[in-house]
Amino acid sequence: MVNEKDVPENLEWNINVRDGTKQVVAVPELRLVDKAWLQLKSVVGGLILKVWRFLVKAWNLGVAEPKKVIHAMKVGLALTIVSLCYYLRSMYEGVGGNAMWAVMTVVVVFESSVGATLYKSINRVAATSLAGSLGLGVHWISYKSGEKFEPIIIGISVFFLASAATFSRFISSIKSRFDYGAVIFILTFTLVSVSGYRVNEISELAFQRLFTIFIGTSFCILISIFFYPTWAGAELHRLIYQNLEKLADSLDGYVIRYFDDNGNVAEDSNHNKAIKGYKYVLDSKATEDNLAKFARWEPAHGGFNFYHPWKQYLKIGASLRSSAYCIEALRGCMDSESQTPGIAYLKKHVSNACKTMNKSSSDILRELAITVKTMTKSSKMGLLVQEMNTAVQKLQISLKSIPSRLIAPTSEETADEAPFRKTCITPLVEVIPLTTFVSLLIENAARINGIVDAVNELAVMADMKHGSSKKTNTVTTLPQIPKP
Repeated sequence: MVNEKDVPENLEWNINVRDGTKQVVAVPELRLVDKAWLQLKSVVGGLILKVWRFLVKAWNLGVAEPKKVIHAMKVGLALTIVSLCYYLRSMYEGVGGNAMWAVMTVVVVFESSVGATLYKSINRVAATSLAGSLGLGVHWISYKSGEKFEPIIIGISVFFLASAATFSRFISSIKSRFDYGAVIFILTFTLVSVSGYRVNEISELAFQRLFTIFIGTSFCILISIFFYPTWAGAELHRLIYQNLEKLADSLDGYVIRYFDDNGNVAEDSNHNKAIKGYKYVLDSKATEDNLAKFARWEPAHGGFNFYHPWKQYLKIGASLRSSAYCIEALRGCMDSESQTPGIAYLKKHVSNACKTMNKSSSDILRELAITVKTMTKSSKMGLLVQEMNTAVQKLQISLKSIPSRLIAPTSEETADEAPFRKTCITPLVEVIPLTTFVSLLIENAARINGIVDAVNELAVMADMKHGSSKKTNTVTTLPQIPKP
């Protein structure tokens, strides 16, 4: 063990010279200033490295999603224009210090989509006008009542109107469309009523605030619509047909992987990402609800008119999630499966029927994606559904014949190399995952039929045209899938 006395105070280097001698060079001890300088360099270097990584991450985000960069530039443009209220003398003399309300309006109202901007802008202007009018009315009544009753009347009116507006936010019809307006109503009414108790020119103050808010919302709406607009309706439309494609890829991937006995399925990152696409479908409900709420506020654009049935997209999304839950259950069956000769024999028995039905189901999903994407009725959807129905019937027959095949034949080699037949009885517990997998495929086919019905309703509501040269005035009536 080395004693503390044997440790040198200063660091020393031993250098071997060519003539065989050794030289000892003492390394001078760092001064306090040098240590502080090294510490400062390490801190500054680490900070610069973190900033650089953040800039690289922000650059990659902007390259991957340029819409976010465009939205940031539009907000900057709106704030720049509205800020001129402070620099132009005529504007400043007209509204005075209330010009700050125009800047605040742009900050809180400007959203990434046109529908969200219109939703907040209209709610803010309407709520401010209504609350300002009621505030002026309460102020006039309290003023006429005398100084003794003035604070009492203001306090009672603030209590009842604020309570009523807050309670209205729990009503679903109001919450879905006017929730933001209710919040602005409470804020504006309280400010106008309380300010009116101390400010004499309350009507002029209310008018200036309403005027500045109108300026801010006007610039937000104009810039949002006419400068690279992002429509919530188009985003919802794109999300629905992309979810249809992801659902088809996931269904194909899991069925092919389940019946892949030779390991021919590629295990790359792109394949794993595609096969797990159903998870995006399950997580898209909140996004669909928000996009549908904002799309109802948007004017006609692209192929969508003002009364486009956006609520029907929510029904399609709900049907997609119902099918996605089935696919998630399929993945659970794959994880609990046991690899035995009997199970391999049974899988081979139902393999062709499952693959045929899976191909029909995924073809329907992809055809529905094309229907929604192009806004045209499919001329071969009835045929595809009929093929899936036939495949379901064949798979039901294969499923009913599984109990008669629990005894699987095998072959072994004896000492004299003469093969003989041997039977292998498959335990019933090991068969349950396979039968559950097949039953889920049949159930998923029935849920896909629900997706077809929802898309058909959308085609009728949106007055979609036929994609083929043959045009009819009715939608193809699809047969129902038989229950197992």
